[in-house]
Amino acid sequence: MQWKGRRASSNVEDRRGRKGPGLVGGGIGGIVILLIVTLLGGNPADLLSSLTGSGSDTGAPYTETAEEKELSQFVSVVLADTEDVWTEVFKEQGKTYEKPKLVLYTGSVQSACGTAGSSVGPFYCPGDQKLYIDLSFYDELRQEFQAPGDFAMAYVIAHEVGHHVQTLLGTSDKLAKYRKSLSEQEYNKYQVRFELQADYLAGVWAHHAQGMNLLEEGDLEEALTAASAVGDDTIQKKARGYVVPESFTHGTSEQRKRWFYQGFENGTLNGGDTFNAKDL
Repeated sequence: MQWKGRRASSNVEDRRGRKGPGLVGGGIGGIVILLIVTLLGGNPADLLSSLTGSGSDTGAPYTETAEEKELSQFVSVVLADTEDVWTEVFKEQGKTYEKPKLVLYTGSVQSACGTAGSSVGPFYCPGDQKLYIDLSFYDELRQEFQAPGDFAMAYVIAHEVGHHVQTLLGTSDKLAKYRKSLSEQEYNKYQVRFELQADYLAGVWAHHAQGMNLLEEGDLEEALTAASAVGDDTIQKKARGYVVPESFTHGTSEQRKRWFYQGFENGTLNGGDTFNAKDL
């Protein structure tokens, strides 16, 4: 991806090196719980509000390595690109795009959704309209998920920004209503459609990034590899050797690839109605 020397977003909040609130269960225990939920296809946001504890969110200034500095710059540039794309897409719809904040942190972090450890991976909190990323996730993406490349990392950011788009469009509120009235198994079906829509929206961003001549050879394949790597079926097989479809919350690898690519080809909001799609 062509990103060096380009505009970086000013909407990045750097909390790296700060001592975040403790996780319930004594730190490691809380992190393990969140890791299990993530690996088994669960939605870590479901636990964030309950995993709260005490602690100070202050500390010495964080000294980043050269690799971390490049990653933080990259994340900031990608966020700026999403701002440009979604501002224009919303404008075409007669709407105003409200830019989210992106929080960089290490270890654990406090959000309006509660306290989260880095083991949950990148997440978006609709309560404060912020994205949260521990940059160490990108080592995991490359090594554990076998999804290397800068555009694989860009896909992750674009997916979380997709959740912000859903919040602005009111989709997140609609999903919250289902949680109150449905069983967990029935709710999971809507959660899958919600996540696949975020993949579609990430594809819409990629479509416009290509139109700005930002993509390089192999970038699309990197994003598709990342989408496949974080499919519920792939993660569950890796974690325990078998899958439990009724516990899926994000969609299969094939579904995640399909909806991202559909957004990439379409490039508009109009083709991403996963909630009414007969075939996911």
